[in-house]
Amino acid sequence: MSDFLPVSKADMAARGIDQLDFVYVIGDAYVDHPSFGHAIISRVLEAHGYRVGILSQPDWKDDASITALGEPRLAFLVTAGNMDSMVNHYSVSKKRRGTDAYTPGGVMGKRPDYATVVYCQLIRRTYRQVPIIIGGIEASLRRMGHYDYWSNKVKRSILLDSGADLISYGMGERSIVEIADALSSGIAVSDISFIAGTVFKTKDRELASYDAVELPCFDEIKTDRAAYAKSFSIQYSNTDPFNGKRLFETYDRGRMVVQNPPAKPLTQMEMDDIYALPYMRTYHPSYQKAGGVPAISEVKFSLVSSRGCFGGCSFCALTFHQGRIVQSRSHDSILQEAKAFVKEPDFKGYIHDVGGPTANFRKPACKKQLTNGACTNRQCLFPTPCKNLDVDHSDYRELLRKLRRLDGVKKVFIRSGIRYDYLIYDKDRGFLRELCEHHVSGQLKIAPEHISDAVLQKLGKPSAAVYEKFVHAYEQVNRQLGKEQYLVPYLMSSHPGSTLKEAVALAEFLRDMGYHPKQVQDFYPTPSTISTCMYYTGLDPRTMQPVYTAVDPHEKAMQRAMIQYRSPQNYDLVREALVRAGRTDLIGYGEKCLIRPRNPGPGQMEHAPAQKLSAGRRKDAGKKKSKQQHQHNPHNPHKKTKQHAGKREHKL
Repeated sequence: MSDFLPVSKADMAARGIDQLDFVYVIGDAYVDHPSFGHAIISRVLEAHGYRVGILSQPDWKDDASITALGEPRLAFLVTAGNMDSMVNHYSVSKKRRGTDAYTPGGVMGKRPDYATVVYCQLIRRTYRQVPIIIGGIEASLRRMGHYDYWSNKVKRSILLDSGADLISYGMGERSIVEIADALSSGIAVSDISFIAGTVFKTKDRELASYDAVELPCFDEIKTDRAAYAKSFSIQYSNTDPFNGKRLFETYDRGRMVVQNPPAKPLTQMEMDDIYALPYMRTYHPSYQKAGGVPAISEVKFSLVSSRGCFGGCSFCALTFHQGRIVQSRSHDSILQEAKAFVKEPDFKGYIHDVGGPTANFRKPACKKQLTNGACTNRQCLFPTPCKNLDVDHSDYRELLRKLRRLDGVKKVFIRSGIRYDYLIYDKDRGFLRELCEHHVSGQLKIAPEHISDAVLQKLGKPSAAVYEKFVHAYEQVNRQLGKEQYLVPYLMSSHPGSTLKEAVALAEFLRDMGYHPKQVQDFYPTPSTISTCMYYTGLDPRTMQPVYTAVDPHEKAMQRAMIQYRSPQNYDLVREALVRAGRTDLIGYGEKCLIRPRNPGPGQMEHAPAQKLSAGRRKDAGKKKSKQQHQHNPHNPHKKTKQHAGKREHKL
């Protein structure tokens, strides 16, 4: 009979368990759904015969909280949760967030900052000899020396700061079973140095350096930014499971941290098996009184189609975590999960998403990746598509057709993001047509991020011309379908490479579109991305060439304000940015001006933009509580229109 895994001694007794093999300490609420990493890892271990209990959000201020399930036979497992705990807690301006979607009732403060380290220290104070295995996004992206934005310094490998014994990095299904089998066979945790997808520590230089590449030592990278960039470049070039090398980093007192190559990608059958495990597909019933766990709402009726991404965006950590090789589930596996939705009493007929890191990636970028791995010296899509790139939406298109035909399904949405450049490279417009006809509900969210080619180059994104080509294709298809549908472009301010000049150019582009973004993503330097390396070092690790980076909070505020130049509260920042950029020609009453002068004449508005508003937009502007916002009209990218504002989802 399916049930939640034990969360208390009473649950253990009901199952006849005297001692668990693993106690899994998690920073999230316990949600037994395959969109949550702890659910997958715990169910995979259970499927291999191991007894796992879940210790969710223990009180790190109370040592006794870690003893709730007793001492495990093999090890403690620790994860901060589905999000990095610091990203979960703080905005890019380092202000404390008000809610936590992964906690019952959305309450903030139920997990500590740097949760992985704090939980491990909590365990060590009580259980000094029990092995600790850490994993998840927080541990995975801090596995070697790394720049930490929140403390503004280079930190050691989380393996040393936490006192844990091993890191299972990446998605972890392969490595965690191998670790469990090794421990169960009697191998000491200190001797587990041979498993792909793990990081271990040692003082044996011969063991560390065997068939390995030595990174600059920690003392060097924490004082020399060029050395840090070099180290990051080596790491980034060794993230492929087929051609990645073993790496090691030295510390004081003869200590070394060794990273084994990544685990091999899962086969389709293995992915199907993982998603067929007996998940309860919801949060633990003990959270009902608190109002449940908010994060379940968007994923409960969503389908994971694939993992991995060959998009190569500089600001994304997927290369370090899931890798560049796309792995996918079979149609039958996904259809079986969708059919289960229909039986749920609260299913209204709407599948919220069918995708992954990039929805329209359903297979590796080219045929050789599954045998030889991804190229170390080139990207699949950037700066131009590789000649070997296999652009084909036929499999994804057929999957969506099958889902649409299911009894009880009214609509199938795609919300996890479409890679518009890959789509536009497809000479067959059939997928674009079906996307617009069946899977867009008035608006499609895409991520050009910027419009300056200089900034796009640092972002790892295609040129502005590719975006414009997609806009016109989207316009044409919707016109043929007789639909009035819009694009919501996500934009990023202050990314490395963006000066005030580029920020002004982006504002001019928005002016010409008649688009006023409701939300803007200011660049957030999260661990283990190319962009974060550029932010900290001022160097592009791919070329070692200098990169201008806005690190001053005031300049970052100006660049952000330029994207929302129409907002009255941004007037002073916009004016200062225009003066600094030498673009005072954009302050005035002309058609192309962004803002009025400081002291307007009689009857003239100080803050209003200079261009004339249409009657429809004047009417819309007068509705203070209107649910509509000015958005991009793809039927004419330089025409003004109105459209529902969409929220940006931040997925790690």
